[in-house]
Amino acid sequence: MTSLNGKKIAFIATNGVEEPELTEPWAAVRQSGGTPVLLSTEKGQITAMQGDWEHSGKYDVDEALETVEAADFDALVLPGGTLNADTMRLDQEALRLVKEFDAAQKPVAAICHAPWILIEAGLVNGRTMTSYTSVATDLRNAGAEWVDREVVVDGNLVTSRNPGDLEAFNRELVRLTAD
Repeated sequence: MTSLNGKKIAFIATNGVEEPELTEPWAAVRQSGGTPVLLSTEKGQITAMQGDWEHSGKYDVDEALETVEAADFDALVLPGGTLNADTMRLDQEALRLVKEFDAAQKPVAAICHAPWILIEAGLVNGRTMTSYTSVATDLRNAGAEWVDREVVVDGNLVTSRNPGDLEAFNRELVRLTAD
């Protein structure tokens, strides 16, 4: 098994995050020896969703986005969920942090609707990526080559389509972060 011992992985999420896209990568990081850290717009708790409709678990936020920088972490995970991704793509601190990770060439893993955040940060032009089907046109319009595959790795970016792709997404997140 690939080891993430001593590595800290940031997760950016807010209310409306797709629960398995938060919890399954979180578990994969932990199982590989890494330390996941939940970042959001403010301290407190966020409420996850099952799909875009059913409220699900509540999760404690470890740090507010404004208090951290990419240098504090080894990788970044952007879980999806339509509400979560739509909120985070408008948050200036989230965009700042995503840009810092990319500039440092640290792994950035985005699933489902989360590539919206990468589009807003201006990081997709010329990249090969995947996402939830409804985000494909947005990615193409921003200059990315969209492909329909369970996981795509392009440089430091890992992207996947939906919760059904989490096994491949988690594998590539851990592999890229361990390297």
